[in-house]
Amino acid sequence: MKNKNSDLFFKNIRKDFPILDQKINGHQLIYSDNGATTQKPIKVIDSICDFYKNDNSNVHRGIHTLSERATDMYENVRIKVANFINSNKEEIVFTYGTTSSFNILAKGIEDQISEGDEIVLSQMEHHANIVCWQELAKKRGAILKFIPINKDFRLDLKEAEKIITQKTKIVAISHISNVLGTITPAKKICSIAHKYGAYFVLDCAQSIVHMKVDVKEIDCDFIAFSSHKMFGPTGVGVLYGKSNLLEKLKPSIFGGDMIYEVSFTCSTYNKSPYKFEAGTPNIEGVIGFGAAIDYLNEIGMDNIELREKELCEYFLGKVSEVKDLKIYGPNSCNDRSCIFSFNIDGIHSHDMSTLLDMKGIAIRGGHHCAMPLHTLLELPSTSRISLCFYNTFEEIDKIVLALKNAKKDYEKGEFLLK
Repeated sequence: MKNKNSDLFFKNIRKDFPILDQKINGHQLIYSDNGATTQKPIKVIDSICDFYKNDNSNVHRGIHTLSERATDMYENVRIKVANFINSNKEEIVFTYGTTSSFNILAKGIEDQISEGDEIVLSQMEHHANIVCWQELAKKRGAILKFIPINKDFRLDLKEAEKIITQKTKIVAISHISNVLGTITPAKKICSIAHKYGAYFVLDCAQSIVHMKVDVKEIDCDFIAFSSHKMFGPTGVGVLYGKSNLLEKLKPSIFGGDMIYEVSFTCSTYNKSPYKFEAGTPNIEGVIGFGAAIDYLNEIGMDNIELREKELCEYFLGKVSEVKDLKIYGPNSCNDRSCIFSFNIDGIHSHDMSTLLDMKGIAIRGGHHCAMPLHTLLELPSTSRISLCFYNTFEEIDKIVLALKNAKKDYEKGEFLLK
């Protein structure tokens, strides 16, 4: 149901995103590829420019004024991130993205895994939360197992309770599927994992910007997410880990800033989180990330969650009018996000992307870095619409109209001339 006051508030927010004010192929841009990356508010853009104009220096290295200012700004973002997920600042490791975070974790935990140990994932995982564990399993002789999905595109919790056993050392799942939009019951699965002494790892790449993520409430051991999916810059990510668990991890990238002492024969490492942050970091990216967190806090995560539930309900109601369209994901807004993967009979996802782009509508087509899930569903690819709070009901109307006309436009073949 539309809330008029909320609708007006979020329509006004669109002016904060300069990129949205343009035409694509003669049509007003409708950006609905937020699952891939979100657009950046002017506050984030300005923060990066201001840093370069006024404070640019390396961090953790100098005692001159610029370096001290840059270090204070950088470390203040660590505190902002910690507050955002309800953790301690020492538990926040800056990385280069979700994929980087998982790789650091998998390599750091390697010596804790033995032959015959089991690592449990789900059938809906992104490649970032599959490939690193595959490599770890190959190196250590561990076994990968997968929690299946039900016909309603949700995880089968009964099977999860059978698959997770005393042999399980790691359970790593997505909080929200980047294909199905399914919100997984993270706290429940975490409880099962902890019952057997396994680490619980949560991929928050798709959830962190759409709902509150409280690491203490869930009790997760590690989470990973990226700045660029939460209105911040690319090239910045976070690995959260409980402080006692981070101390057990070995660093996998070596060099300046992650060391305590170096001699010609040996080195000792810095304490966490710094032992995982070798070299000069993406300082301006972290500064921009801090501005993005400020922006989200100003809007309020509760407000964002309510707005996106309204958009979800409206989209599912409207898109049901489109003939020959099938959505792969829960058919209600209970435990699902604004990620909608679909196909229309007879139109390949790449052609669908081009058809909609001709009308100024940006979507994604392909396997969305989730090939195993597409293979399971016997689909070569899907089209994906992913909405966020700056999308509008009017934009949804235009998207649905374009989908209704997609077969007719496809048969004309005009998009092939693009």
